[in-house]
Amino acid sequence: MTRLRVVVALALAGAVAFTVAVAPAPTVQAQGRTIKIGVLFDHSGPFAAAGSLNVWRGAKMIIDYVNERGGVMGKYKIVQVDGDSQSKTEAAINEAERLLNVEKVDILAGVYSSAHAVPLAEKVDKQKKFMWITTAIADAVFKDRNLQYVFRPQTNSGLFGEASVQYIAGHSQNKLKKAAKDLRVAIIYEDGPYGAGVASSNESEAKKLGMQLVLKEGYSAQAPDLSSLVTKLRAARPDVLFHTGYNPDIALFLRQSKEQGLRVKAYVGHGAGHSQLAKLKEAFGNEVEGFHTVDPPASQLIDPKKLTAGLGDLTNEMVKRYKSFEPNIPRDVIAPHVSMGFNNMWVLLNDVLPRAIQKHGGFGADALARAARETDIPEGGTMQGYGVKFNPPGHPMAGQNGRAFAAVFQVIEGQFKHVYPEVIATGAPILPLPASSPWAAR
Repeated sequence: MTRLRVVVALALAGAVAFTVAVAPAPTVQAQGRTIKIGVLFDHSGPFAAAGSLNVWRGAKMIIDYVNERGGVMGKYKIVQVDGDSQSKTEAAINEAERLLNVEKVDILAGVYSSAHAVPLAEKVDKQKKFMWITTAIADAVFKDRNLQYVFRPQTNSGLFGEASVQYIAGHSQNKLKKAAKDLRVAIIYEDGPYGAGVASSNESEAKKLGMQLVLKEGYSAQAPDLSSLVTKLRAARPDVLFHTGYNPDIALFLRQSKEQGLRVKAYVGHGAGHSQLAKLKEAFGNEVEGFHTVDPPASQLIDPKKLTAGLGDLTNEMVKRYKSFEPNIPRDVIAPHVSMGFNNMWVLLNDVLPRAIQKHGGFGADALARAARETDIPEGGTMQGYGVKFNPPGHPMAGQNGRAFAAVFQVIEGQFKHVYPEVIATGAPILPLPASSPWAAR
């Protein structure tokens, strides 16, 4: 009798195990007709004004636009659940946990700061939840981590640093009257993952091209005084200054370098506060003429004829909706961060989610990850001009969009113009800095 009980128990255990093994993944019907997206950005603290708030605006505008047309595929409404990272890493981690495990969002999207994205990506991936990074660019988010559920259509910091140096090298002889190998360059950066990643790429590309690196130094984005850094730069006498920072550290540096008489032939920033032209002009007016920034392209600055048909209309929609936040802002002054939020969220809603639902049975993390790996958008197929194809598992940058590229912008006649690469250029670069600039080499 005892032996019979054991046999029956084993048979029942086998049946249970078999039932668990073949249980289907949650279906769209089981998940319902709404998709919850946790949208995590900095609504307070210094990162808000440095670009985070503008990316959130872009993301919100495209979510509203899709919902007004019935939702994803015309029938799955997006429920947007916002989180505020408060420009603090600990707050970002806590908000992500709340969105994923209390609000039970299906997707975690957004993230402005690379200092937040680096720990968040690993934590979310370990939970086997799906994360879609619209903004943070540090290579360290993906480098050698083989993440399975985290994807970034945005470009990465290595491309930022390469683009700015290649741009300067391309104009060194004809504009700066020096061969690239004779240029004296300096690199300064906020010492978090964002700044360090761009600066490392600046350095490696400059060395590859034979430029003379006269100073490379990091600083805390919260530093109350950068005058000693300015003194070192003055002693190093660079022709070109590459700077990666946030805000207000950029404004602090520019103010103190102006006061101390730092002079260069070209000043090249990299995203964040350097791309918030309206804020820079509030502080320095027309003195920022000739400044550069590197960022993903601003959609409204791209000739729509270079894009897939219909994307120009979508860009016009973005510009029109942004006027509700800043009614009097000129079209060409809208920060590229708005395009990042709008376009990168559009890729998720228009490409990844429909495929996950139609081909992979829903919008759970595994279905979304499979759908993302199948994304294959050619160059010119997004509002920002780049294509989308994510690096596969096993790649050193698995989950990163291998078709993304960075653009170099310059302030020309008070407005941003794309000056590099040629495929999206809308203006001829002004080098060296105009004589009217207080930072221009005399």
